[in-house]
Amino acid sequence: MNTNAGSEVATLGGGCFWCTEAVFLDVEGVLAVESGYCNGHVSNPSYEQVCSGDTGHAEVVRVSFDPQRIAFRELLEIFFVVHDPTTLNRQGNDVGTQYRSGIYTHGDEQDRIAREVIAELQASGAMRGKVVTEVTPERNYWRAEAYHQNYFAQHPGQGYCAFVVAPKVEKFRKTFAARQRR
Repeated sequence: MNTNAGSEVATLGGGCFWCTEAVFLDVEGVLAVESGYCNGHVSNPSYEQVCSGDTGHAEVVRVSFDPQRIAFRELLEIFFVVHDPTTLNRQGNDVGTQYRSGIYTHGDEQDRIAREVIAELQASGAMRGKVVTEVTPERNYWRAEAYHQNYFAQHPGQGYCAFVVAPKVEKFRKTFAARQRR
């Protein structure tokens, strides 16, 4: 993924990366989004290997963003609205460790902010259960295959996109209208 001088990177796992990617591509201040896999034990895994649940990887998106236009904390606020951080290893019908909720940090400051946001979210009572999102440094990242990149935009009528991805994008647009890319 190309990043600009002064940009930062956030790596987020919120279930299927098609959903998360589609949302963050629509966020003002986001420069690029790339679907991939991280925090597993296999080098350069395929989608099929990751889907087996045997590699330990999570489906993630790497989000390059301009911190002058959107803060890491704001990205996390969006992240927690567009997925369910209270279900362990599951998002809707997508079940397995590869669909776990995770914030894969790039430094101590991101770790601190992630833990702070989770504590605030939990204390607010806004969630119906305990937030199970893991916070750990990003490691062993691999870019997903080319056909996964920008998937929703290329296949909006595909069943999963129409019934799972589109509602998440719409939820982002309704909840964060001011943060939507113009």
